[in-house]
Amino acid sequence: MRMMPITLCRPGMKLGKKIYSDEGIVLLAEEVELTETLIRKLAQNGINYLYIQDPKTEGIEIPDLLNEETQKQALSTIRNVFRDYIDQPGRRNVGMYPYIGRNVRNVMQSVLDDLMRNKDAMIMLMNLHTVDHYLYMHSLNVCVYSTLLGIAHGYNTDELFTLGVGALLHDVGKTQISMQVLLKPGKLSDAEYEEMKRHTERGFYLLKDELNISLIAAHCAFQHHERMNGTGYPRGLKGEEIHDYAKWIGIVDSFDAMTTNRVYKQAMLPHQAVESLFSGSGTLYDTEKLCVFRDKVAIYPVGMTVQLSTGETAVVVDINSASMQRPVVRVVANEAGEELKAPYDLDLSKQLSVMITKVNPGPIEVN
Repeated sequence: MRMMPITLCRPGMKLGKKIYSDEGIVLLAEEVELTETLIRKLAQNGINYLYIQDPKTEGIEIPDLLNEETQKQALSTIRNVFRDYIDQPGRRNVGMYPYIGRNVRNVMQSVLDDLMRNKDAMIMLMNLHTVDHYLYMHSLNVCVYSTLLGIAHGYNTDELFTLGVGALLHDVGKTQISMQVLLKPGKLSDAEYEEMKRHTERGFYLLKDELNISLIAAHCAFQHHERMNGTGYPRGLKGEEIHDYAKWIGIVDSFDAMTTNRVYKQAMLPHQAVESLFSGSGTLYDTEKLCVFRDKVAIYPVGMTVQLSTGETAVVVDINSASMQRPVVRVVANEAGEELKAPYDLDLSKQLSVMITKVNPGPIEVN
């Protein structure tokens, strides 16, 4: 199996992974043969990459951070919770819907159970095979990534739970933002941007008195756009004034936004996003937390096609957790672009003279 930009996918190729809806429902199963119509519709729905079956990469399995049932449950709950808030703008009746906090906690427990079963899991892009309302999948991604970082940091179970709930609901205030602003395909005007920024305060006021939601989780919604040097919003907090959980969420919120394709913005690849985040080290983001993040994110995801400094084309087979920039790859074509009859694996952590020089180098032949 390999991960291919949808721009390089061709009719006749077969899916290697399922495509889900925003409710976690399977829209397309494995082995579905792509057509021009399917490729076009998937691209129109924000799908950047597809996992494609390929004999040359047989045995390469792309791990899922959450099992299928957990992802389905999580997306469905996020969708229902957010829609409840959308249907009651400016809601004031605290405790009117106690099931919201209860349902969110149930989902967080399932997410935490999945992640704790594989504490060494790396942050892998999760939005490659979901046709979704951006806000729902983004909320789940930020929850999963933040929780993985919390595990790496050494938080206990209760701390991880609170961090995860705060991350899951960090953008709930966007339910109170005008849909015209929230879904605008182009650049926001100054007035629209000021309106968008209010989602942090509105999220806090939605959550601060919510039954079964901690006040710290509400502050995650309030503070996730604050920055270390005081240039963030809504209050311009600095350094230690920002809660640690909000600092983690701020990093992964930015990362997921950078690596997601939007109508008005082409997605970055993971290594590009990490580089961009580090440009704000110590000013926008906490440096120590960025280093933990860098060590946990798969900058070259399993299945990605890369070009080596030798000119050969390869596909990432496995991640070296001690050296994220030097994964194990399977060489599938020589420097002239000719397919190898016998592809072979190469551990770049042991072949230090060979570097990755390019990702998604061009058209790829899939048998």
